[in-house]
Amino acid sequence: MSSKLEQLKQFTDVVADTGDIDAIRRFSPQDATTNPSLILKAAQLAQYQPLIQRVISAQSKGPRDAQWLQKTATQLAVEIGAEICKLVPGKVSTEVDARLSFNTEAMITEGRYIAELYQQKGIAKDRLLIKIASTWEGIQAAAVLEKEGVECNLTLLFSLIQAAACAEAGATLISPFVGRILDWHVARGLAPETAHDDPGVQSVIAIYSYYKQHDYKTVVMGASFRNIGEIEALAGCDRLTISPALLTELSEDTQALPRQLGPDMNFIPHPKLDITESGFRWALNDDAMATEKLAEGIRAFAADQVKLETLLSEWN
Repeated sequence: MSSKLEQLKQFTDVVADTGDIDAIRRFSPQDATTNPSLILKAAQLAQYQPLIQRVISAQSKGPRDAQWLQKTATQLAVEIGAEICKLVPGKVSTEVDARLSFNTEAMITEGRYIAELYQQKGIAKDRLLIKIASTWEGIQAAAVLEKEGVECNLTLLFSLIQAAACAEAGATLISPFVGRILDWHVARGLAPETAHDDPGVQSVIAIYSYYKQHDYKTVVMGASFRNIGEIEALAGCDRLTISPALLTELSEDTQALPRQLGPDMNFIPHPKLDITESGFRWALNDDAMATEKLAEGIRAFAADQVKLETLLSEWN
């Protein structure tokens, strides 16, 4: 029998959650996603050193101030994304600076700039997804970008209210974070007995069900997995973005992988949510897990963005 990875690819688009070109080449995913943490890791790999040197050499020779560092970090993310585009047939996700997560206009400007940089390298907008945190401000920025033909991936998503707002905004894709939801519950002594009891898995199933019964076209891409059990429980989801370590596990396992999700499944009835700013903010505030993990995720990505900029500032 074929590996679980090959079986999974029959009913789910598999996306590589990495900036490591060697890993992408090895697993042949449909798409690839990056974020500030993954770009930081990639920037420390030996094969990326000439690329970093090229990016820095192409920048202005003025002082390496905050504006220079932010611009150079964005250029580096695009350069890595452009290399990834050579290896995947689908889309590459590139994230806006997490420090902009509560500034709608700044995220719109950054999203346009990233798309422009890709176009300058001959990569069309339809190969790109702009990753934006699923804050209210981020969702509104995505709504504007989508109308301009710049497709978006709404990330750091932990709740149905975030997912519903993203769909109403016309987002191309959402990335609900399975493993981080599990982490929150485990830290409180609430470890699930099986993958199907995993609160992160249950969250994605609820979102998938809500989207299908209300005919939303936004793609559901489960993300941030802690084990292959979570992936197996979501087999059949529109897309799953998976780390190289878990891709390896799936590729080495030849047991049967049954499909769990599909458009003809028995959906859990859920009335359509009325999305307003006040309603969104209250529902998110009322969900301690989603509120805490969203804030924590933004802080962590922002911290890694600063580390990346520090690395660039010290580059000789």
